[in-house]
Amino acid sequence: MITIIKEFRFEAAHKLPKYKGPCANLHGHSYRLLVGVSGNINPETGMVLDFKILKEMIEPIVDLMDHSYLNGIDKDDFPCSNPTAERMVEWIVGNLLASDLENKLNVDLELIRLYETDTSYAEWRA
Repeated sequence: MITIIKEFRFEAAHKLPKYKGPCANLHGHSYRLLVGVSGNINPETGMVLDFKILKEMIEPIVDLMDHSYLNGIDKDDFPCSNPTAERMVEWIVGNLLASDLENKLNVDLELIRLYETDTSYAEWRA
């Protein structure tokens, strides 16, 4: 099994009303999202999965958050009341697993890592 990882970037603003400190105020981040999937190498293509196909699966999620006010996202399951990096990772994983990504692409979701700053991130691993 080989794991491939695709990186995405987006800008968004939020506030954390349940946090006692400066992050309770409106502020923004330049987020970096890493999505890793694993599988066997296809002997014909030499790839686990074409990065373009992975990008097409992830872009709707990124597009929803890009240049948005995260607390204002009007989607039932989005953690808009307290959009921490941890809650956003949990939401991304849930959406990808619900989309049947693994069966559609014949891969296993292995990693979601969301950088809120250059040195701070939340991560989910299978």
